[in-house]
Amino acid sequence: MSLHSTYDALRHFADSWGLVAMSVAFLVLAAWPFRPGARKTNEAAARMIFESDDHGE
Repeated sequence: MSLHSTYDALRHFADSWGLVAMSVAFLVLAAWPFRPGARKTNEAAARMIFESDDHGE
């Protein structure tokens, strides 16, 4: 297999399955905060910025 055909094979793989893999990864990461068990963690993260407001005062 020559270098040119290796490049073509890898490019074809990236164009097809690479796009599928990136799409699946995006969907999983975008949906992760909305899973049912994440409510407590999300609420704690939302309130975290208001804890200990007296730094340096």
